[in-house]
Amino acid sequence: MAATGEEAAAMDSICKAPAPPTDLNLSAEPEPQPEPEPESESRRDAATSDATETQKAKRPSNNNEGGVETAEEATEPAEPDINELCRDMFDKMAVFLQGELTATCEDYKLLENMNKLTSLKYMEMKDISINISRNLQDLNQKYGGLQSYLDQINQIEEQVTALEQAAYKLDTYSKKLEAKFKKLEKR
Repeated sequence: MAATGEEAAAMDSICKAPAPPTDLNLSAEPEPQPEPEPESESRRDAATSDATETQKAKRPSNNNEGGVETAEEATEPAEPDINELCRDMFDKMAVFLQGELTATCEDYKLLENMNKLTSLKYMEMKDISINISRNLQDLNQKYGGLQSYLDQINQIEEQVTALEQAAYKLDTYSKKLEAKFKKLEKR
């Protein structure tokens, strides 16, 4: 069953939502509104009849015709000043961004300090390695100077080993001679 008359107007007023604002003016001065174009009389009459029907639909009615109840349009609470809210949002955003940038700067300072300390440690290690290299070169030069003496020591050691073997041979030979001499003496 289709709704007619007041019921249709009531349903239309419930279904229609206010259009969202298209411009956000953040300045304190209101923007000048363009002058409305002259409306034709038929549009004004239609708007007037819609307005009266909407007012009739808003009035609560005690008689329930056809089982349809009418509802009053919900009114939105008054919104605080949008400019103040925007300023507050921008202030809080500025504080947030300032905190983020400060944290990033502190991170970079810490990284810079760590790089400086690391650079100093590497310079110390470089100095140590240069000193070790110099000491190694000095040791190699000293070893080169001692090499002739070490060669002489090796030759003496070889001669001592040869003399030792000759002494062992002489000792065995003398023992054999002594054994022969004792044999001869017994005879």
